[in-house]
Amino acid sequence: MTFVVAEGCIKCKHTDCVEVCPVDCFYEGPNMLVIHPDECIDCALCEPECPVDAIFSEDELPDDQQEFLELNAELAEVWPNITEIKPAPDDAKEWAEIKVKRQLLER
Repeated sequence: MTFVVAEGCIKCKHTDCVEVCPVDCFYEGPNMLVIHPDECIDCALCEPECPVDAIFSEDELPDDQQEFLELNAELAEVWPNITEIKPAPDDAKEWAEIKVKRQLLER
């Protein structure tokens, strides 16, 4: 099993989760993070660190977020690994409450 970064991360891209990951399985895209499913050890340390609740256990991923399981796997293969916390984008707070952001995902 793996954890999945879902739609809530788009345009928020907080990296608090990265700092607690013991296996460095996070990958950084232009405006969100993803988790590599083959590297995740299902430790659950990242989930409570996300200030926008965008990280889910695979078996608790909401139905309307299922496509993010495949997106995490796909994008983790091409985006660079991130292992240290970085500042969130300046406008992250403005995007935190917006629920529908799929169309804004930058690859």
